[in-house]
Parts: sequence; structure tokens; C-alpha cells
Amino acid sequence: MIPRAALQRMTIGMLPFSDAVSDQLPLRQLLRLSLFQVSVGMAAVMLLGTLNRVMIVELGVAATVVALMLAIPVLVAPFRALLGFRSDTYRSAIGWKRIPYLWFGSLWQFGGLAIMPMALLVLSGDQQAGPSWAGEVGAALAFLMTGMGMHMTQTAGLALAADRATEETRPQVVALLYVMFLLGMGISAVIVGALLRDFSALRLVQVVQGAAVVTLLLNLVALWKQERVAPMTREERAAPRPPFRAAWRDLTAQGDVARLLVVVFLGTLAFNMQDVLLEPYGGEILGLSVSATTLLTALWAGGALLGFGLAARGLRRGRDPHRMAARGLLAGLAAFSAVIFAAPLSSPVFFYAGAFGIGLGGGLFAVCTLTAIMAFDSHGTAGRGLALGAWGAAQATAAGLSIFAGGALRDGVNALATSGSLGPALASPATGYSTVYHIEIALLFATLVALGPLVRARSIHDGPAAPRGLADFPT
Repeated sequence: MIPRAALQRMTIGMLPFSDAVSDQLPLRQLLRLSLFQVSVGMAAVMLLGTLNRVMIVELGVAATVVALMLAIPVLVAPFRALLGFRSDTYRSAIGWKRIPYLWFGSLWQFGGLAIMPMALLVLSGDQQAGPSWAGEVGAALAFLMTGMGMHMTQTAGLALAADRATEETRPQVVALLYVMFLLGMGISAVIVGALLRDFSALRLVQVVQGAAVVTLLLNLVALWKQERVAPMTREERAAPRPPFRAAWRDLTAQGDVARLLVVVFLGTLAFNMQDVLLEPYGGEILGLSVSATTLLTALWAGGALLGFGLAARGLRRGRDPHRMAARGLLAGLAAFSAVIFAAPLSSPVFFYAGAFGIGLGGGLFAVCTLTAIMAFDSHGTAGRGLALGAWGAAQATAAGLSIFAGGALRDGVNALATSGSLGPALASPATGYSTVYHIEIALLFATLVALGPLVRARSIHDGPAAPRGLADFPT
């Protein structure tokens, strides 16, 4: 008979990411802590998946206004570096650093989702009293609160997980948290799509406010007893915080960092311009229902998860991250081509395949460029945390700009097309969407051009790439 302890060890060893467990962070606490990623993934589905289609198709809000609203939580993402730094150096009498930021991030996220459905209904014109600008201000405030809460929760949660993990298990812990984020997106997309199958204003309020309550419950369970009390002395609390300026100079002094950040900016611009348009494209052009288009987010998350797996496998084998990032760009070219051809062929299969390919290419590109920038050696006061913050700032800024640009271009081109200014052949609502997707393909080619010298320099000067682990992942 197999002893109980041996059977338990064998069972745990067969679980995915079982090597992420340590004495400092047991499996039960690790899985409980990872729930904050599920709540962030659910909020991401609500913002970038379901609500943009509902606002454009069901509520009749202009895509430019929707794009501007969706860009707000993305544009505050560069402050993640500041939030992480503040949690690193936070001074408290009981010694907590991460829990306060995780808790207040949860409150911001809950509050934004709680007021969001009413703000959206007012924004759509269902208003009986008050100033005419109440809808725009209320919706902007709701998206700002939700976005700030997501970034604060995720930054503090990842930092807390890294604090509790050992040096050996930290890469696996962060990998597990990234996978939980994608699973949270996929599962939430399926559930929200099923709940909104019979759309109505009341059902919208119930679903979004229900997501707010689930967010608070998940994050409460995640943070409970995850950080030990370690009281600080008055001298420790009064100690000054180190500055950023010298570290930033040391980072940018490394020659290839600037080019890699340009690559990240252009590639993110190319992959994210469709964020506000993909689901409305399926609903308006292909005639898909709300639940059918919400499944696109699940397909995108599945593609991103596959891209993560391919990146992890290649990096373990010592492949050049720049070359693998280029393969992600090539996958994006094929994916956007499939989305474009879905309209003239009236093929939902092409559309779904394109959504999956966008997630695959974008995930592979993001992981590999992050790994490339993390590969830069620390120079002076510049550490890997600063390099990660620069990568996140470039990606978030490009994501925010691309979301707004995608909606504005779609509205502008469609106005010209439907008025007949572009000729009878282009007098279709699909013209605006197709123009944006063609621009994204052009940006992917521009990113390949910018990435080329990095691949060539690596091949000539450095020889074969050394095996690297994925210590940090894009979120």
C-alpha cells in the first residue's frame, strides 16, 4: 500500500506548475493568492470585450467616444511603475507593504464597475435630468476608477507573490499568475456572454454590478493572511526613498534599449488598434450576437496562452527572443488578413481564426520582447525592475493611443464611405473596419523593419542565445 505522504507528493507533482510551490508559499496559499488575477482578467473582459460592443451596437454610442473611454484605463498603466515603487518603499507601523495597495486597488476596481452600467445608460441618451455632459463624465470616471484599480491590484499582487516566492520558484509563480489571468479572461468571457444573450438595460446593470461584487470577494479571499506583520521603527519609517533619475539614465545609456522600446511601441500599436473594433465588426458586419462576439475574447486568450507556451518552450531551448518576436509579428499578419477576408466571404470561421491568431501573435510578441529587455544586464543603478517599467510604459502608451486611433479612424472612414465620397465600391460600413486592419498590417511590417537590426546584431556579435527563463511576464 502506498503511504499517504508519498501519494500526496505524487499527486501534487502531477499538477501543472507544481514546481512553483515552496515552504514559504504552499500550494493552497499560492492558488488563493492567484485569484486576484482572475478578477483583473474579468475586468479586462468587461472593458475591452463586452462593453465596447454593447456601447457601439446596442446603445448606439459613437466608436470614437467608446475608444476614448476604453483608452482611459490603458493610458494610466504607465503609473504601474510608480505604484510598484511606492509599494516597495511603503512605510507603515505594522510593516505591511503590498496588502494596502492590493486592498485599495480592489476598492477602486469595485467602485468603477459598480457605477459603470448607469453611466453607460446615461451616455447612450437615456437621461431624464441633469447636465448634458453627465454621461461622458460618469463613464470616464467609471473607466478611470476601474483601470486604476486593475493596475494597482495587479502590480501589488504580483509584487506580493514575488516577495513570498523563493529565488528558485519565482519564475514559476509569476508564470502561474499570468496563466490565471488568461484563464480568468477566458472563463469570464464565456459566462458574461451567456448572461448577456438576451440583452436589456436591466440585464446589463445586473451583470456589470455582479462582476463588481465578485471582484471584491475574489480579492478579499486572495489577500487574506498573505503578508506577515513586521512592525517598523520610527527611523525605518522616516528613511528617505531613493530617486529614479540616475537609474533611468543608466538604463537608456545601453544602446539597444531605445530601439527595443520602439519595437515594443510599434508592435503594440499594431496589435491593439483592433481592440475596440473586433467585436463590433462581428456584430455589425457579420451579424453575430452579443454572446457569439464575446467568445472572441476567449479565443484571443486561448491564442495568447498558446503563444506563451511557445515562447516558454523556445526560450528554454535557448532561441533568440528577437527572432521569436518576429514570428509573432508574422502570425499577426496572417491573422489580420483572415479578419479582413471574413467580411467579403461572410465567414465567421475566418473571423474566429483571425481572433485566435491575433492573440497568438500578440502573446508571443509581448513575452519575447519582455524577455529581450529583461536580458539586458544591470548597469549602474538601473535594475531589471526599471527595465520592466520602461517596457510597460511603452506598451501601455501605445495600447491607449491605438485604441483611440482605431475608433476614430473607423468613424472617419465610414463617414466618408457611406456618404459616397470614396465611390460606390466602398460605400459600405465594412470599409472603416477594413481600413484599420490594413493600417495594422502596415504597422506590423514597420515593426519587422525596426526589429531587424536587433536580430542581426544578436546573430553576428553574440552567437547562439543562452537559455533563459521567464522570470516576468506581461500583464
